[in-house]
Amino acid sequence: MPFANKRVLITGGSRGIGKAIGLKLGAAGAKVAIAAKTVEPHPRLEGTIHSAAAEIRNAGAPETLPLQVDIRYEDSIEAVVRSVVEQFGGIDILINNASAISLTTTEQTEPKRWDLMHDINVRGTFFMSRACIPHLKTGINPHILNLSPPLNMDPRWFAPHLAYTMSKYGMSMVALGLAEELKPFSIAVNALWPQTTIATAAVNNLLGGDFLMQRSRSPDIVADAAYEILQRPPAGCTGNFFIDETVLRETGITDFGKYAVNPGNKLMTDLFL
Repeated sequence: MPFANKRVLITGGSRGIGKAIGLKLGAAGAKVAIAAKTVEPHPRLEGTIHSAAAEIRNAGAPETLPLQVDIRYEDSIEAVVRSVVEQFGGIDILINNASAISLTTTEQTEPKRWDLMHDINVRGTFFMSRACIPHLKTGINPHILNLSPPLNMDPRWFAPHLAYTMSKYGMSMVALGLAEELKPFSIAVNALWPQTTIATAAVNNLLGGDFLMQRSRSPDIVADAAYEILQRPPAGCTGNFFIDETVLRETGITDFGKYAVNPGNKLMTDLFL
Protein backbone atom coordinates (compact mmCIF):
# COMPACT_ATOMS: atom_id res chain seq x y z
CA MET A 1 0.00 0.00 0.00
CA PRO A 2 1.42 3.42 -0.98
CA PHE A 3 0.87 5.01 2.44
CA ALA A 4 1.72 2.01 4.62
CA ASN A 5 2.63 3.30 8.09
CA LYS A 6 2.89 6.90 6.89
CA ARG A 7 2.16 9.23 9.79
CA VAL A 8 -0.51 11.80 8.95
CA LEU A 9 -1.86 14.75 10.94
CA ILE A 10 -5.09 16.36 9.67
CA THR A 11 -6.54 19.54 11.17
CA GLY A 12 -10.28 20.01 10.95
CA GLY A 13 -10.57 16.29 10.31
CA SER A 14 -13.76 15.41 12.14
CA ARG A 15 -15.97 15.84 9.06
CA GLY A 16 -16.07 16.88 5.42
CA ILE A 17 -12.90 17.13 3.36
CA GLY A 18 -10.56 16.47 6.28
CA LYS A 19 -12.32 13.24 7.20
CA ALA A 20 -12.49 12.14 3.56
CA ILE A 21 -8.73 12.54 3.21
CA GLY A 22 -8.24 10.60 6.43
CA LEU A 23 -10.44 7.78 5.16
CA LYS A 24 -8.56 7.63 1.85
CA LEU A 25 -5.09 7.62 3.38
CA GLY A 26 -6.10 5.33 6.23
CA ALA A 27 -7.45 2.76 3.79
CA ALA A 28 -4.07 2.92 2.05
CA GLY A 29 -2.24 2.04 5.26
CA ALA A 30 -1.55 5.40 6.90
CA LYS A 31 -1.65 6.11 10.60
CA VAL A 32 -4.00 9.08 10.94
CA ALA A 33 -4.31 11.69 13.68
CA ILE A 34 -7.58 13.64 13.59
CA ALA A 35 -7.13 17.04 15.23
CA ALA A 36 -10.27 19.16 15.57
CA LYS A 37 -12.41 20.99 18.13
CA THR A 38 -15.53 18.80 18.13
CA VAL A 39 -15.54 16.24 20.92
CA GLU A 40 -19.27 16.03 21.63
CA PRO A 41 -21.97 15.67 18.94
CA HIS A 42 -23.36 18.96 17.64
CA PRO A 43 -26.96 19.28 16.36
CA ARG A 44 -25.89 20.99 13.11
CA LEU A 45 -22.45 19.46 12.62
CA GLU A 46 -22.11 15.77 11.90
CA GLY A 47 -19.18 13.94 13.48
CA THR A 48 -16.61 14.32 16.23
CA ILE A 49 -12.90 13.55 16.46
CA HIS A 50 -13.84 10.19 17.98
CA SER A 51 -16.40 9.15 15.36
CA ALA A 52 -14.06 10.22 12.54
CA ALA A 53 -11.15 8.29 14.03
CA ALA A 54 -13.37 5.21 14.39
CA GLU A 55 -14.49 5.43 10.74
CA ILE A 56 -10.90 5.79 9.55
CA ARG A 57 -9.80 2.85 11.68
CA ASN A 58 -12.65 0.76 10.26
CA ALA A 59 -11.55 1.74 6.76
CA GLY A 60 -8.24 0.01 7.38
CA ALA A 61 -5.94 2.47 9.09
CA PRO A 62 -3.49 0.57 11.32
CA GLU A 63 -3.78 3.27 13.95
CA THR A 64 -5.84 6.42 14.54
CA LEU A 65 -5.52 9.16 17.11
CA PRO A 66 -8.36 11.57 17.94
CA LEU A 67 -7.04 14.82 19.39
CA GLN A 68 -8.93 17.91 20.49
CA VAL A 69 -7.23 21.09 19.32
CA ASP A 70 -7.90 24.79 18.97
CA ILE A 71 -5.32 25.96 16.46
CA ARG A 72 -5.78 29.56 17.55
CA TYR A 73 -3.54 28.78 20.51
CA GLU A 74 0.11 27.74 20.37
CA ASP A 75 -0.04 25.57 23.48
CA SER A 76 -2.88 23.56 21.94
CA ILE A 77 -0.94 23.14 18.70
CA GLU A 78 2.22 22.08 20.49
CA ALA A 79 0.32 19.58 22.65
CA VAL A 80 -1.23 17.96 19.57
CA VAL A 81 2.05 17.70 17.69
CA ARG A 82 3.74 16.26 20.77
CA SER A 83 0.99 13.63 21.12
CA VAL A 84 1.25 12.61 17.47
CA VAL A 85 5.03 12.24 17.67
CA GLU A 86 4.79 10.26 20.90
CA GLN A 87 2.11 7.94 19.50
CA PHE A 88 3.30 7.54 15.90
CA GLY A 89 7.03 8.19 16.28
CA GLY A 90 7.04 11.17 13.91
CA ILE A 91 5.10 13.03 11.21
CA ASP A 92 5.32 12.51 7.45
CA ILE A 93 2.27 14.45 6.24
CA LEU A 94 0.48 17.54 7.57
CA ILE A 95 -2.91 18.46 6.10
CA ASN A 96 -3.89 22.03 7.02
CA ASN A 97 -7.63 21.73 6.48
CA ALA A 98 -9.10 23.59 9.47
CA SER A 99 -10.76 26.78 8.31
CA ALA A 100 -13.39 29.36 9.23
CA ILE A 101 -15.66 31.12 6.74
CA SER A 102 -17.87 34.21 6.77
CA LEU A 103 -18.86 35.62 3.38
CA THR A 104 -19.59 39.09 4.70
CA THR A 105 -18.93 42.57 3.35
CA THR A 106 -16.57 44.84 5.22
CA GLU A 107 -19.42 46.64 7.01
CA GLN A 108 -20.92 43.31 8.04
CA THR A 109 -17.65 41.86 9.32
CA GLU A 110 -17.42 42.26 13.09
CA PRO A 111 -14.00 42.13 14.78
CA LYS A 112 -14.74 38.69 16.23
CA ARG A 113 -15.47 37.32 12.73
CA TRP A 114 -12.26 38.84 11.36
CA ASP A 115 -10.25 37.46 14.28
CA LEU A 116 -11.75 33.98 13.98
CA MET A 117 -10.97 33.67 10.26
CA HIS A 118 -7.47 35.05 10.51
CA ASP A 119 -6.63 33.22 13.73
CA ILE A 120 -7.65 29.86 12.26
CA ASN A 121 -6.96 30.20 8.54
CA VAL A 122 -3.68 32.13 8.63
CA ARG A 123 -2.23 32.08 12.11
CA GLY A 124 -3.28 28.52 12.87
CA THR A 125 -1.97 27.20 9.56
CA PHE A 126 1.33 29.03 10.03
CA PHE A 127 1.96 27.83 13.57
CA MET A 128 0.75 24.28 12.98
CA SER A 129 3.20 24.09 10.07
CA ARG A 130 5.93 25.61 12.22
CA ALA A 131 5.39 23.02 14.96
CA CYS A 132 5.52 20.13 12.47
CA ILE A 133 8.56 21.23 10.46
CA PRO A 134 11.21 19.72 12.79
CA HIS A 135 9.48 16.34 12.49
CA LEU A 136 8.83 16.61 8.76
CA LYS A 137 12.57 17.15 8.27
CA THR A 138 13.10 13.55 9.35
CA GLY A 139 9.90 12.25 7.74
CA ILE A 140 9.54 9.88 4.79
CA ASN A 141 8.55 11.70 1.56
CA PRO A 142 7.28 14.59 3.72
CA HIS A 143 4.43 16.84 2.58
CA ILE A 144 2.42 19.80 3.82
CA LEU A 145 -0.88 20.27 1.99
CA ASN A 146 -3.05 23.34 2.63
CA LEU A 147 -6.69 23.37 1.59
CA SER A 148 -6.59 26.85 0.08
CA PRO A 149 -7.13 28.49 -3.30
CA PRO A 150 -4.77 29.65 -6.03
CA LEU A 151 -3.71 33.26 -5.54
CA ASN A 152 -5.75 35.49 -7.83
CA MET A 153 -5.60 39.27 -7.57
CA ASP A 154 -8.83 39.80 -9.50
CA PRO A 155 -10.77 42.37 -7.40
CA ARG A 156 -14.01 40.42 -7.85
CA TRP A 157 -12.76 37.90 -5.29
CA PHE A 158 -12.08 40.63 -2.75
CA ALA A 159 -15.08 42.93 -3.05
CA PRO A 160 -17.89 40.63 -1.80
CA HIS A 161 -16.05 39.12 1.19
CA LEU A 162 -12.74 40.92 1.74
CA ALA A 163 -11.94 39.46 5.17
CA TYR A 164 -12.52 35.85 4.11
CA THR A 165 -10.56 36.24 0.89
CA MET A 166 -7.61 37.74 2.75
CA SER A 167 -7.62 34.87 5.24
CA LYS A 168 -7.77 32.11 2.59
CA TYR A 169 -5.11 33.82 0.49
CA GLY A 170 -3.07 34.00 3.68
CA MET A 171 -3.19 30.20 3.86
CA SER A 172 -2.05 30.06 0.24
CA MET A 173 0.79 32.48 0.94
CA VAL A 174 1.94 30.18 3.76
CA ALA A 175 2.11 27.35 1.22
CA LEU A 176 3.94 29.48 -1.33
CA GLY A 177 6.50 30.74 1.16
CA LEU A 178 7.13 27.44 2.92
CA ALA A 179 7.56 25.65 -0.40
CA GLU A 180 10.59 27.82 -1.14
CA GLU A 181 11.85 27.91 2.44
CA LEU A 182 11.73 24.14 2.87
CA LYS A 183 13.20 23.12 -0.48
CA PRO A 184 16.64 22.48 1.07
CA PHE A 185 15.01 19.94 3.40
CA SER A 186 13.07 18.14 0.63
CA ILE A 187 9.69 18.89 2.19
CA ALA A 188 6.90 19.38 -0.36
CA VAL A 189 4.44 22.19 0.36
CA ASN A 190 1.39 22.65 -1.85
CA ALA A 191 -2.17 23.96 -1.85
CA LEU A 192 -5.26 22.12 -3.09
CA TRP A 193 -8.65 23.59 -4.01
CA PRO A 194 -11.84 22.11 -5.49
CA GLN A 195 -13.08 22.92 -8.99
CA THR A 196 -16.67 22.88 -7.72
CA THR A 197 -18.37 23.48 -4.42
CA ILE A 198 -18.09 20.50 -2.09
CA ALA A 199 -20.98 19.06 -0.10
CA THR A 200 -19.82 19.95 3.42
CA ALA A 201 -21.43 21.34 6.56
CA ALA A 202 -20.14 24.81 5.66
CA VAL A 203 -21.92 24.74 2.31
CA ASN A 204 -25.12 23.38 3.86
CA ASN A 205 -25.24 25.61 6.94
CA LEU A 206 -23.57 28.83 5.85
CA LEU A 207 -23.67 29.19 2.09
CA GLY A 208 -26.50 27.77 0.02
CA GLY A 209 -28.29 25.02 1.93
CA ASP A 210 -29.73 22.13 -0.02
CA PHE A 211 -29.86 24.13 -3.27
CA LEU A 212 -26.06 24.41 -3.36
CA MET A 213 -25.51 20.95 -1.88
CA GLN A 214 -27.37 19.44 -4.83
CA ARG A 215 -24.99 21.25 -7.19
CA SER A 216 -21.84 20.13 -5.42
CA ARG A 217 -19.48 17.19 -5.47
CA SER A 218 -18.68 14.91 -2.56
CA PRO A 219 -15.51 15.44 -0.49
CA ASP A 220 -14.17 12.22 -2.03
CA ILE A 221 -12.92 14.07 -5.11
CA VAL A 222 -10.64 16.25 -2.98
CA ALA A 223 -9.46 13.20 -1.05
CA ASP A 224 -8.66 11.35 -4.28
CA ALA A 225 -6.67 14.33 -5.55
CA ALA A 226 -4.78 14.61 -2.25
CA TYR A 227 -4.00 10.89 -2.46
CA GLU A 228 -2.30 11.46 -5.83
CA ILE A 229 -0.37 14.57 -4.76
CA LEU A 230 0.93 13.11 -1.50
CA GLN A 231 2.60 10.19 -3.28
CA ARG A 232 4.79 12.47 -5.38
CA PRO A 233 8.46 13.09 -4.50
CA PRO A 234 9.01 16.56 -3.00
CA ALA A 235 11.75 17.44 -5.48
CA GLY A 236 9.27 17.58 -8.34
CA CYS A 237 6.14 18.56 -6.45
CA THR A 238 6.27 21.72 -4.38
CA GLY A 239 4.93 25.26 -4.59
CA ASN A 240 1.86 24.25 -6.61
CA PHE A 241 -1.73 25.45 -6.43
CA PHE A 242 -3.52 22.28 -7.43
CA ILE A 243 -7.16 21.97 -8.51
CA ASP A 244 -8.74 18.60 -7.66
CA GLU A 245 -10.26 17.91 -11.07
CA THR A 246 -7.05 18.85 -12.90
CA VAL A 247 -4.98 16.52 -10.71
CA LEU A 248 -7.30 13.60 -11.43
CA ARG A 249 -7.48 14.34 -15.16
CA GLU A 250 -3.69 14.06 -15.24
CA THR A 251 -4.06 10.51 -13.92
CA GLY A 252 -6.41 9.60 -16.77
CA ILE A 253 -9.79 10.11 -15.12
CA THR A 254 -12.36 11.64 -17.47
CA ASP A 255 -15.69 10.65 -15.89
CA PHE A 256 -16.42 12.65 -12.73
CA GLY A 257 -20.08 11.71 -12.46
CA LYS A 258 -19.53 9.49 -9.42
CA TYR A 259 -18.54 12.53 -7.37
CA ALA A 260 -21.70 14.57 -8.03
CA VAL A 261 -24.27 14.72 -5.25
CA ASN A 262 -26.93 14.93 -7.95
CA PRO A 263 -25.58 14.03 -11.40
CA GLY A 264 -28.61 15.63 -13.06
CA ASN A 265 -27.77 19.14 -11.82
CA LYS A 266 -25.30 21.63 -13.21
CA LEU A 267 -22.32 21.90 -10.89
CA MET A 268 -21.44 25.15 -9.13
CA THR A 269 -17.87 26.36 -9.64
CA ASP A 270 -16.12 27.09 -6.35
CA LEU A 271 -14.96 30.49 -5.16
CA PHE A 272 -11.70 31.92 -6.50
CA LEU A 273 -11.89 30.03 -9.81
